Amino acid sequence: MENKQRNRILAVLFVGVLMGALDIAILGPALPAIRADFNLPERTLSWMFTIYVLFNLIGTPLMAKLSDIYGRRSIYILDVSLFAIGSLIIALSPAFWAVLLGRAIQGFGAGGIFPVASAVIGDTFPVDKRGSALGLIGAVFGIAFLIGPILGGVILAIATWKWLFLINLPIAAVVIVLAYRELPSARPDKGGQFDWFGMGTLALLLASLAYGINQIDTANFFSSLVSMQVLPFLIAFVVLLILFLQIEKRVSNPIIPLVLFSRRQLSLANFLSIGAGVIESSLVFLPILAVAALGMAESTASFMLLPLVLAMSVGSPLAGRFLDRVGSKLVLTVGTTLSAVGMFILSLFPTNLTMFIIALILLGLGLSALLGAPLRYIMLSEASPEERSIAQGITNVFISIGQLLGSAMIGAMAASGINQIAGYSSGYSVIGFVGLLLLGITFLLKSRSAELATTQQNQSTATAD
Repeated sequence: MENKQRNRILAVLFVGVLMGALDIAILGPALPAIRADFNLPERTLSWMFTIYVLFNLIGTPLMAKLSDIYGRRSIYILDVSLFAIGSLIIALSPAFWAVLLGRAIQGFGAGGIFPVASAVIGDTFPVDKRGSALGLIGAVFGIAFLIGPILGGVILAIATWKWLFLINLPIAAVVIVLAYRELPSARPDKGGQFDWFGMGTLALLLASLAYGINQIDTANFFSSLVSMQVLPFLIAFVVLLILFLQIEKRVSNPIIPLVLFSRRQLSLANFLSIGAGVIESSLVFLPILAVAALGMAESTASFMLLPLVLAMSVGSPLAGRFLDRVGSKLVLTVGTTLSAVGMFILSLFPTNLTMFIIALILLGLGLSALLGAPLRYIMLSEASPEERSIAQGITNVFISIGQLLGSAMIGAMAASGINQIAGYSSGYSVIGFVGLLLLGITFLLKSRSAELATTQQNQSTATAD
């Protein structure tokens, strides 16, 4: 494949992922208008995030597996189409239940966009260019969180909140047309009956975990764990997980091949994914800490995230380029080190503005070398072509689980402190130790030469087949 064709493919993937990322970043400015329009309490409004996360978790493994069976192009187009349909339902919604329906469809479609895009890169880019391509796609999220609130504010100044979702329709139409023209239509999987029973069980266990954690009262963390709002769902998760593992051992074409968990490199990457999600979730609380520790106004505290977002926007493509030169082990070692140092600085100097900004820059650079390209690079190196998309989907699922666990943990630590500053300082200290644990895991990863040997072996096997 020529470089021009690869660049066109990358552009299609970039715009599709940007559309999904923008819709997350742009939602914040719309929430007050949506709450006023439907006269909603704060707890009900939070379901706009909760239902999106739930269906995103369910859609990720399903869409990833379908793309391994039916081809990347058709499933990528399906994902973008579902995202557009969900956006249209939200924009035309006569009541809040319709908004939630649209958000569920959006999350379901968006669940497959990033994993399928990463798998397409593995299919079409040579090994020495994969890192740069993944790094560019990973930078989308930093770009989205830079321009999303600004774009949302401009649209709300001249139109209603519904136009924040209607704007997705022409973008989606362009992506669908270009995806049909540019993306490869090959089907890497050789077939086999789809594992619907396994998929249903996986959907239920992920939904049980996400809903149960979401219902935890961080102010009464331990007592809420054994409440009827949380405990039954956590028990259901454990039971369903055991059932799911038994199903996957017996079917010929499992939704998640358990062999992926038997490879040390992939297992280490899964642990790193959970840890990355834990660290990422802690960023949500930074504006609250800025208000409490730095005395900033609530209306301006969110701007404190700009150093972090800028660092991620710069760091993600840089991490991708270094991946092509030095491999994933060194990049992840640097990323986990920077993340841990940034967390400890936040914990020790929360009231010092200069140290606060330095910590945010370190966190942005660290997360860009941890969350984005490196973990997906490992998955592309270790997984065979017919496993590429579901391997990317597994990464997304573990990051989401880490986000759920991290947000619950930080909230609990903040609520248990003698005051708000002390509570968040303790929480960020714990996250710092999580970063150190991840640093230790990186030393167990394969060297650059071993990583290249595995990639070449998988390519040779695929070619022979």
